Amino acid sequence: MALSILECVPNVSEGRDRRVIDALADATRSVAGVRLADIHSDPDHHRSVFTFLGAPAAVEAAVGALAEVALRAIDMRTHRGIHPRIGALDVLPLVPLREMAMAEAIAIAHRAGRTLGARFELPIFFYAEAALSPERRSLPWIRRGEYEGLARRLADPAWKPDAGPARFNPRSGATAVGAREILVAFNVWLDSNDLEAARAIARAIRPSSGGLPAVQAMGVPLARHGIVQVSLNLLDYRRTSLPRVFERVRSEATRRGIRVRRSELVGLAPRDAFEGAAPESLALPDFTDAKLLETYLPMT
Repeated sequence: MALSILECVPNVSEGRDRRVIDALADATRSVAGVRLADIHSDPDHHRSVFTFLGAPAAVEAAVGALAEVALRAIDMRTHRGIHPRIGALDVLPLVPLREMAMAEAIAIAHRAGRTLGARFELPIFFYAEAALSPERRSLPWIRRGEYEGLARRLADPAWKPDAGPARFNPRSGATAVGAREILVAFNVWLDSNDLEAARAIARAIRPSSGGLPAVQAMGVPLARHGIVQVSLNLLDYRRTSLPRVFERVRSEATRRGIRVRRSELVGLAPRDAFEGAAPESLALPDFTDAKLLETYLPMT
């Protein structure tokens, strides 16, 4: 009989201090039955994305272990990065992968969120499939105003959190906890420092501009490299695959006289997201099977 497998992809507001990143990884690895599959840290985004998976109870325990380190080590009062964020443990999505219904992932998200809210006096917003109101399904909606606008928003009764106290936590901010389907995070680095061009490319790709379905995109600067990036989330890789979004970015960049320098996956991607395309055709250097979700799923 196949075992249930749950994936967790916490996004933490620390991408520069290797000691903190290593401590977060160690906390996750310390939980029996959990496999830490990937860590992606970016100093410009000032953000790290951890991907771990295992039996649901073990993953839930690892959430607590990682949160303990993140919320003790990270002080949002001094945090500056280019990625939108509302807290030290910014977003905590749970993804049911095998022999597990979405309803089970939602129940774990609600339980974990309430535990974190009570234990750390942390405002919690439930999003995506775990949302308790329609408007809170959207993570960008929850992040509007970011950490800097959080105190004002929490003072509004309409912004009462779903769990935890309805008051601003200056050190830790707030956390969005959700349950969702597989998301593929994919960044395309442009051989240019033209931020307006990157933002225009991102706008052209978004469905709201008549671009590609089920895609979120933003143009951001990578100051340490002197270039810009189009940062993308494929919300449904079956509707918009990696080759399709890459070709659209490259086409829009070429039209503006800009070359693509390289791409990167943030976390894992299912094999089907590639639609048979070779990783090198997507400008993914040094790609290995360690970036494929199926590598971490048992055959039975």
